[in-house]
Amino acid sequence: MRWFVWAAVPSLLTPKIKTVNLKFDRPGVQRALERLSRELAIARQEDHALLKVIHGYGSTGTGGDIRIAVQKHLRQLLDSGKIRGCIFGENWSTADGETWRILQARTELKNDPDLGRRNPGITVVIL
Repeated sequence: MRWFVWAAVPSLLTPKIKTVNLKFDRPGVQRALERLSRELAIARQEDHALLKVIHGYGSTGTGGDIRIAVQKHLRQLLDSGKIRGCIFGENWSTADGETWRILQARTELKNDPDLGRRNPGITVVIL
């Protein structure tokens, strides 16, 4: 009989992909950005490789202040080297080169329900 000690292998217990919903309680832009910063810190602390951010795309479907602010903030984090990358939902497709590279390394993402839907209400962050 074999026994596997899960406590000895914490990386197997921690999922490498985390999803956070910034818009669940309809916050303002500043609160959503604060929540994003907090969730990025938690994801790093928990050793997640990827963070899927649900920020919405505005009630009119044409963009939204939170979406615009989150994407701008993530670009700044990318430029300063604080994150390794981000793929906006409209590019989260197997036709996108960066997405394809991530899917090759993290095959479990091929089952992501947003993959290929070109959902502008999400962003995948590479930590």
